Amino acid sequence: MFLKVISFFLPWSLRRRALQKWFGYQIHPTAKIGLAWIFPKKLIMEAETRIDHFSVAIHLDEIQMELGSTIGRSNWITGFPVGTSSPHFRHQPNRKAALLLKRYAAVTKKHHLDCTNIIEIGAYATIAGYDSQFLTHSINIMDSRQDSAPIKIGDYTFVGTNVVVLGGAVLPDRCVLGAKSLLNKAHSECLKLYGGVPARALSNLSPEANYFHRETGFVE
Repeated sequence: MFLKVISFFLPWSLRRRALQKWFGYQIHPTAKIGLAWIFPKKLIMEAETRIDHFSVAIHLDEIQMELGSTIGRSNWITGFPVGTSSPHFRHQPNRKAALLLKRYAAVTKKHHLDCTNIIEIGAYATIAGYDSQFLTHSINIMDSRQDSAPIKIGDYTFVGTNVVVLGGAVLPDRCVLGAKSLLNKAHSECLKLYGGVPARALSNLSPEANYFHRETGFVE
């Protein structure tokens, strides 16, 4: 804890070196962490990645951020790491508490990502707006124990504000999840607008939409 506190207050140029030396993190010289408490067991930040002010990431096995991916301000990212003495999740020996952001993926602000199991955000995907919840774990009432399942958000997707995404859910590539929706299962059809509680396919999306053909992460 002492080294974490010390590193937190260092200027970024020194902080990056301290995080690499003290915690074994892999942080590219062009990557940056703002005034944020980011301490997974393993951290990989490739070129041009960024984590903004006031975000917290704790109790995780791993965070991987590929080229140009970003985590905005005031996000709460937590999980339940493997290898603890707790009886929770012992029935899932292959589970990993991890957040994986693919190339140019973006998580905006004020979201809660429960990475008890893997959350994967696809390339050029946007977790937009604020106050969305991604919850990979819950109580299995049949077995009366904690259970978890991964979440996958596909490439070139757009996730609207204030949604809930549950463990086991999949949003396929080149899809949109409407605001305030509940995504509670794995879907497979691409180029669809999903929405509602629970979410279902509402309409088709054009494969010619410019959003689905971007070469950079930032949307002007």
